[in-house]
Amino acid sequence: MAIKKHLGSITILIKDRQTHAKDVNQLLTDNGHLIMARLGVNVQKSCVEHCTGMIAVAVEASAKEINDLAEKLDKLYGITAKASIMTD
Repeated sequence: MAIKKHLGSITILIKDRQTHAKDVNQLLTDNGHLIMARLGVNVQKSCVEHCTGMIAVAVEASAKEINDLAEKLDKLYGITAKASIMTD
């Protein structure tokens, strides 16, 4: 039996993107096969250092894969990540 794929999203808040973006990007690269689209947002438009950033990632994967990736991201220092699964 095939594992059911779901559509979902993971929203990632990076408290200091200059310092912590490298770790986030590595995890996203390692899981690129799950990612359909990615949107990066500069939360503080005129910020030069210690800026907050947000990334929204659209994913297609099993519920376990989506939740596992969100948990790995959320465990990184300075990162908050939340997953939302949109299909049954």
